[in-house]
Amino acid sequence: MEAQELHRGRLIDHLQLVVRDLAASRTFYSAVFDALNVPMGGTAEDYFWADELFVSTADSVAAQGHLTGRHHLAFQAQDRAMVDAFYKAALAHGGTDNGAPGERAYHPGYYAAFVLDPDGNNIEAVFHGDAQRSAASVKITF
Repeated sequence: MEAQELHRGRLIDHLQLVVRDLAASRTFYSAVFDALNVPMGGTAEDYFWADELFVSTADSVAAQGHLTGRHHLAFQAQDRAMVDAFYKAALAHGGTDNGAPGERAYHPGYYAAFVLDPDGNNIEAVFHGDAQRSAASVKITF
């Protein structure tokens, strides 16, 4: 059996969302990222990106001309207050409520909020609680 180290918070390498209205999405995600203390990485006429999220128009070369449809995406928050700030920022900048901030039954300490972005993607901010956050890495045996 092989032991591998799993680093929490880096499971996903990157995501790309293809959206109908890039300006509306840029407004929405800029506000959400500000609430989560995530800097915008870069912008151009047909895309923007932050950390491992890339958002583009359908006619961007990277999108291959197709809308991606509805997706679920969860951002990590540092604490409950950051989840609350995410929710308020999202609703104030074009998001729609899809689950107010609160405890969820996924595991003890799971505190999250859900909104739909301007294209209907289900966007979540989650704080896993102090017990989960203190486990920066775990060993897994296969």
